[in-house]
Amino acid sequence: MRDFHTPGRSEVLATEGMCATSHPLAAKVAVDILAQGGNAMDAAIAGAVLLGICEPQMTGLGGDCFVLFNRPGEDQVRALNGSGRAPAAANSEMLRARGLTAVPLNTADAVTVPGAVDAFCHMAETEGKLGLDAILQPAIHYADAGVPVATRVAFDWKSGAATLQGAARAHYLINDKAPEVGQVFRSPGQADVLRQIARNGRDAFYSGDIADDMIAALTDLGGVHTAQDFDATRYTETQPVSGDYKGLELVEHPPNGQGATAILLLNILKNFDLANMDPFGVERIHIEAEASKLAYDARNRFIGDPDHTTHAERFTDQAVADKLAALIDPQRAMPAAAPLTEAIHKDTVYITVVDRDRMAVSLIYSIFHSFGSGIASKKYGILLQNRGAGFTLQAGHPNELGGRKRPMHTIIPGMLKQNGRIQMPFGVMGGAYQPTGHARFVSNQIDHGLDLQASIEAPRAFADKGVLKLERGFSPKVAQQLQNLGHNVETPETPLGGAQAIRISDNGVLIGASDPRKDGCAIGY
Repeated sequence: MRDFHTPGRSEVLATEGMCATSHPLAAKVAVDILAQGGNAMDAAIAGAVLLGICEPQMTGLGGDCFVLFNRPGEDQVRALNGSGRAPAAANSEMLRARGLTAVPLNTADAVTVPGAVDAFCHMAETEGKLGLDAILQPAIHYADAGVPVATRVAFDWKSGAATLQGAARAHYLINDKAPEVGQVFRSPGQADVLRQIARNGRDAFYSGDIADDMIAALTDLGGVHTAQDFDATRYTETQPVSGDYKGLELVEHPPNGQGATAILLLNILKNFDLANMDPFGVERIHIEAEASKLAYDARNRFIGDPDHTTHAERFTDQAVADKLAALIDPQRAMPAAAPLTEAIHKDTVYITVVDRDRMAVSLIYSIFHSFGSGIASKKYGILLQNRGAGFTLQAGHPNELGGRKRPMHTIIPGMLKQNGRIQMPFGVMGGAYQPTGHARFVSNQIDHGLDLQASIEAPRAFADKGVLKLERGFSPKVAQQLQNLGHNVETPETPLGGAQAIRISDNGVLIGASDPRKDGCAIGY
């Protein structure tokens, strides 16, 4: 039970349906779709597409998505990969010949073909009930009428605005400036795109005028993208990966996502008595940081396009985790694992919906860095992701840039099961932080007995590229003690990600929680 004397949020309880996401308009739209007779997939897609208008620095039609979901009456978790590929002509050797050691973030070389729209159209047709036209209408309305810019969105917009280039500045700045809180942002070009998708499905986006608009923007900047690259884009149905943590089953999306990293991390943490550590104390933060370094080193070495990922079984092998745990010194921080060139980001949106039939959807949707590549199509203003920056240029690496390959992705939807029953769709935004965030979210509840909202609100720490990022929720004394252990402690400019979750309780009541680090909320009915 939370202390009502201190700031915080209560969990949201409902019976018929619920959405939790990072913007209140998207949460309301999702619940409205449920009330109109749509199911959780209809609602999740409607809310996700609207998030691209509400939080354009985080996501949009030019991005990718990953989805975990079940069908009504079943506890089987299904996975769908909506991530796009590099153009067929992409070649790492050409970039190395230019003296590059990493894919430049804000160039056409970093742009992979958007995969989310194809996935949304497929899921609406095969898993939804209302059809594309109905579920896209709210986003069309808000793209035309406009959305008042929320507080956290304005903060992010200002810090990311320098990324915008060319036509993107006209589409995403107001009088050449980032909008202030309460200014209304409109995107009539995207409204037109959504109308065409509503009428003609995925082909409206991946061929014809809309695709030509995106290709022209890339070609003008030296991109090698073709009409064939866009037309060939297709979702992939995949098999989730999972691992057990003290009787709770963590289900993750498989590579090219980094979800298996969270399973490996929890397997390492099983070797330590976290339950008897102070949840906000030095010992727990240190052990988690050291375990994260080891799990992320494995991620960097092995995860890439699923057709090229190697040693995937190591991520769920407890014996491997035990050997890694033995490398941790409880009294001293290890040097950071030698970083590869995979780019790190912190910009993503997450939405989860559960309906009256207990269909649960866990969906994460992103354009990678803030405002993606910063490149937008001239006519329609579609911001293009820079997911290609997630490739490495290291020759022979599983995640090496190559034609028609998918890069290693940081975005990971999550699902928890207990005793074979789906208990909770959840997500933790924050780029590379996400596996650590998943592990900490699970441990907060299992090891420390925090309720859902408290587990999300709790302060976060993250060992990232030789720095231990520590949110201001930890005391200065804890920060100093971590320094004494050899950690290079810093307070990040922005908080570590965000989170949303819905628990399906044993008596069927839905319990939602939403991260105060974002503008969003959980809404049920």
